[in-house]
Amino acid sequence: MRIRRRKHLEERLEKIKDYIIIADKKQVNVLEALKDKKYIDFAKEFGNNNPICLEIGCGKGKFIIEKAKQNPNVNYIAVEMLENIILIACETAKEEGLKNVKFINSGAEYLRRYIKENSINEIYLNFSPPYHKNGYESRRLSNERFAKSYFEMLINGGKLIQKTDDKIFFDYSFEKFLECGFKVVDVSNELYLPNSTNIITEYESKWLSLNMPIYSLHAIKQLK
Repeated sequence: MRIRRRKHLEERLEKIKDYIIIADKKQVNVLEALKDKKYIDFAKEFGNNNPICLEIGCGKGKFIIEKAKQNPNVNYIAVEMLENIILIACETAKEEGLKNVKFINSGAEYLRRYIKENSINEIYLNFSPPYHKNGYESRRLSNERFAKSYFEMLINGGKLIQKTDDKIFFDYSFEKFLECGFKVVDVSNELYLPNSTNIITEYESKWLSLNMPIYSLHAIKQLK
C-alpha cells in the first residue's frame, strides 16, 4: 500500500532536523555503503556516555518514546525507513521535550555503516513484517545477515528483544538467532501478566483487541 505524502513534509522535517541523526539517501548500493563507514559519535549526539538502545522499525514512535520517558539515563536510537512515518515520531519526541531519543531515517541494511561493533546495549524488533512470500527472506529483519549484524553491534551481554504476532516468523527468528551465536531465553506468548513492564506498540494494540497471542523472546550475546 502506498503511503500518501504528508502536507508540508519538507517544512516539517526541517523543524525536527535535530532529532534525525542520519538521513543519507545518496548511497543506494548497500555493499558500497557498508565500505564507507560513517560511525555515529553517540557521546557527541547526546552529550553523555549513557547506554545506547536501538529500535529497528519504530513506526510512529509510541514504543521508543515511552521507553525514553521511562528511562532518562538511557539513550535511544530508532530506525525508520519512511520519511512520512518518522516525521510523526520526531514531532512527538519534540513535543515531549525528550533529549535522550534520536532517529535514523534509513533502511536497516545500512545500520552497520553508522553503528560500531560492541556499542549497543539492547535492540528491539517490534512486529517486523514477516515476509512469507517466496523470495522475500532477504527482507526479514531476523534473517542470517541481519542477525549477524545485531550480534556485532551488541555489547557482550547485550540483548535483542523481539515481539511478533506471527508464529511462523517467530519460530524462524528463534532458529536464526541460535545459529548466529545468541542464547535465546524468556520465550513466551504471555506478555500481559500482572506487573508486566511490556510497552504496547501501535500495532500491538490491534492484536490485543482481537485477543491474539503475542510471541516474545530475548536473544543474548554471550561470548565464550
